[in-house]
Amino acid sequence: MSKKIPYSATLEVRDACLCLHVQRAARALGKRFDEALRPVGLTNGQFSLLMALNRPEPPTMGPVAQLLGMDRTTLTAALKPLEREGLVRVEADPGNRRSRLLFLTEKGHATLRKALPAWRTTHAEIESALGKDAAQALRTTLAALS
Repeated sequence: MSKKIPYSATLEVRDACLCLHVQRAARALGKRFDEALRPVGLTNGQFSLLMALNRPEPPTMGPVAQLLGMDRTTLTAALKPLEREGLVRVEADPGNRRSRLLFLTEKGHATLRKALPAWRTTHAEIESALGKDAAQALRTTLAALS
């Protein structure tokens, strides 16, 4: 028979677990940005993905997946609805047929232009509430973890 883990262990994890605290903060921030971007028809994840494609030259899957902290399979799934909406286009790379180039379409650019003011406003509100130094310290700490 196994012994039950004491409730004190649950409290320990609740209070100390960095992963739990980051997940809760990410969900809260994600919800806030989802609400801000809803009028444009994007989620915060879709906004980040479109922004990752906003480059002088179309990127391949690898660098975009790395920037967003996801694997290629997850990126492929995230691209599908954006392709259906006509916001992105995926094409074979002429220099390497096994590689795919990711293009932001004109509609994708237009959607980002509409979404960026909502993102900027929401981001400024959050950064103001945290304070500039705390916000920068948080970015530095999160970058160190990723």
